[in-house]
Amino acid sequence: MISYVENETDTVFEFSVQDVVDKVMNQVLQMEGCPYDAEVNVLLTDNEGIREYNKNYRDIDRETDVLSFPNLEYENPSDFSFVEKSAADSIDPETGLLMLGDIILSVDRIREQAAQYEHSELRELAFLTAHSMLHLCGYDHMTTPEASVMEEKQEAALQALGITRD
Repeated sequence: MISYVENETDTVFEFSVQDVVDKVMNQVLQMEGCPYDAEVNVLLTDNEGIREYNKNYRDIDRETDVLSFPNLEYENPSDFSFVEKSAADSIDPETGLLMLGDIILSVDRIREQAAQYEHSELRELAFLTAHSMLHLCGYDHMTTPEASVMEEKQEAALQALGITRD
């Protein structure tokens, strides 16, 4: 798994964003049984930046904590069986990696929500990354049952990595 992390802000955390993102992404992909090496682009921006992305790509003129842009269209979440048939659209010809998609995170919201929920910024970054990775694997939370599945999977991934609310 390869992630490309770009930080368009001056924000510096007390931990390696790259390391946290990579650990969480690998854990989610392992839990979801992804049979491919994958690549994901991650952009760190501020509240104003994510508001612009939200407005431009989703027609929602407000900030949010994370945006996910899956590159794949799943019939069922984490069912990667279609990938070989659509390799031209889903496999990077230069690297041979499965192009899962893009994640945009607001560093402002990471800090705000960590304080609000009284846990570390590392935990908030890991949570939002797990959440977004599940979107990139085809999950959604439009209904209560879907939200429950995502919540359980997010928590399981973080627990497996020892990233708790403490």
